[in-house]
Parts: sequence; C-alpha cells; structure tokens
Amino acid sequence: MPMKKIKVLIGNFGLDQHEMGGLYVSNLLRDAGMEVLYVGRFQTPEKILRTVIEEDIDVIGISCHSWEYLVYTPELIDLLQKNNLKVLVILGGSVVLEKDKTKLGVYGILGSGATDDEIVKCVKDA
Repeated sequence: MPMKKIKVLIGNFGLDQHEMGGLYVSNLLRDAGMEVLYVGRFQTPEKILRTVIEEDIDVIGISCHSWEYLVYTPELIDLLQKNNLKVLVILGGSVVLEKDKTKLGVYGILGSGATDDEIVKCVKDA
C-alpha cells in the first residue's frame, strides 16, 4: 500500500507582499514528492484554519518577510489547539529568528540561510 503524501499548506500572513520564497518552497516540496497547496498572500489565521480543515493539511508553512507573523502565529496556534488539530507549523523567511520557535510554539524555524535539503527534511520530519 503506498504511503500517503505529506500535504503542506504554504502562505503568507497579512500584508506581507513577499511571495517569491513561498513559491520557491512550494515547488521544492512538490518536487520532493509532497502535495502542496499554495494559498499565497493576505492570509489570516482564520482563513488558514478553514483551509487546513477543508483540505486535511498535515503541515503549515508560513513564509515570513515582515513582522506580522509575531502577531498572527500565536493566533493560528491557538486556533489549531482549540480545534484539536495536530498540524505542525513551520516558519521560514528572512526575518524569523531561532528564538521564535520556543516563543511562538512552532515546530520549526527556517531562516534565510536554510538549504533546500534542510527545508525538505524539516517538513518530512514534521
């Protein structure tokens, strides 16, 4: 019996206009054999939650290139917990810091220097 593909949602919070990183990672993960749903810019925690439920998402990847993730990530984590969803969140991008992992309660942090192999491994391990 074939294994179920990992299903990943990739998007940006709020007014963060920088989508090239998210598009790149979406293609990278797709090439690595994962099913990827790219939801793009202007996402809110509520919109992401709806999509996670509707699409049976395993991992959420948020591309972060503005500081809005500091407000929206705790809201998303809270919504996931309130809905008893065991979906792990990974933050990636130019502004995320390793200390955000513990502070925000996310599974992983992939800063601007993360390699393709590190990105794929982080998602697979999640």
